[in-house]
Amino acid sequence: QVQLVESGGSLVQAGGSLRLSCAASGRTFSNYNMAWFRQAPGREREFVTAITWSGGRTYYADSVKGRFTISRDNAKNPVSLQMNSLKPEDTAVYYCAAEPYRAVPPVDPREWNYWGQGTQVTVSS
Repeated sequence: QVQLVESGGSLVQAGGSLRLSCAASGRTFSNYNMAWFRQAPGREREFVTAITWSGGRTYYADSVKGRFTISRDNAKNPVSLQMNSLKPEDTAVYYCAAEPYRAVPPVDPREWNYWGQGTQVTVSS
């Protein structure tokens, strides 16, 4: 059974930092694009960042550029997200996702094939 599990979400003050991790079981994701999405209450799921399996190219939403960094870890922990200078508007459930088909990671969450359960990030002012 393929499974992704996020961890690392917490309550943090504005300006603080968190590091999210994504653990994998059932298969390895070394040849998958990996991404982080987030979803705040009452809002649609939003693309945050992605990294390709081919070349390790990274992509970031404008709202997080310069503050967040995505990286590949290993087969069992395929992706992580370092979040710095956190803002209250970063508050959301953060999801790890995997996709094996596209050369360029898609922004549309409907194009992603595997998902974790999400981890809550809350940034207080």
